[in-house]
Amino acid sequence: MPSLDRIAEAARVIDPVFRNTPQYLSERLSAGLSCELTLKIETINPIGCFKGRGASYFLHRHTGTAPLVCASAGNFGQAMAYVCRTRDIQLTIFASVNANPLKVQQMKSLGAKVVLQGHDFDDAKSIAAAWADQTGSLFVEDGRIPEIAEGAGSIAVELLDQSFDAILVPLGNGALLTGIARWIKAHSPETQVIGVSAANASVMHDSFKAGRVVEHPTANTIADGIAVRVPVPEAIADMQGIVDDVLLVHEASILTAMKLLFEDERLIIEPSGAVGLAALLEHPELADLGKVVTILCGGNLTQEQIRTWLMN
Repeated sequence: MPSLDRIAEAARVIDPVFRNTPQYLSERLSAGLSCELTLKIETINPIGCFKGRGASYFLHRHTGTAPLVCASAGNFGQAMAYVCRTRDIQLTIFASVNANPLKVQQMKSLGAKVVLQGHDFDDAKSIAAAWADQTGSLFVEDGRIPEIAEGAGSIAVELLDQSFDAILVPLGNGALLTGIARWIKAHSPETQVIGVSAANASVMHDSFKAGRVVEHPTANTIADGIAVRVPVPEAIADMQGIVDDVLLVHEASILTAMKLLFEDERLIIEPSGAVGLAALLEHPELADLGKVVTILCGGNLTQEQIRTWLMN
């Protein structure tokens, strides 16, 4: 379980470039959804996503000098590359052969060695873990290492400058959700914390509902940042008791949410970052919760994706 003391510390010590991100009431979206919707924007930083919070706090606590290895669909890899560069730590990132090419290029440009292997993220993660064992490197697994969730939990510290009835959090490996939920439930227990996964990558939803790890053979969603098919057991365990519910959203709702954010708020948000808004579109009963906030956790789209998903 993420530590409250370390979440508070993370909110003070992580790289300032990732802290104090904008959050504001969207009047346009609120009018259409019949609720008060606040957006927490985690894309205005050098890597275009929230992952820098957890990576920065992990490196703050980490004292070793051994080479590091991680797996990523792109955003966590960028975050690790960014912070490892500041410490002159060698980093190798494994990503699938189908990873977002923009994210792959950005990981390389930040100085990491990037190896493309495996059909999807979970394939790449298995290969990365084996390679770390073979080389004596430290495998840094998003969703399993507490400091990464604690760094992500710093978002909740900032959120509670205001009060909310519910928070909608994208759910992939679980670090973002467990870090936020740990802080929210300790300081505002009446606030509902709701995870959102893609229906085409539903293992975290299914595992949470079952109270045990459930795996699926595929995770075929445009929301590559939350396209998990093999859950992290520690994340599933940590969710119990601090997460109120997990919802699923379909591809059409995700695309509609992305276009609304682009057209109404002039924000370029990737699919995994838009699932909170997609949940409000697909589950209209959520509007009854009142004051709702969602995390726009990433904005790394290729030019082709922008044209295809946002401008058609």
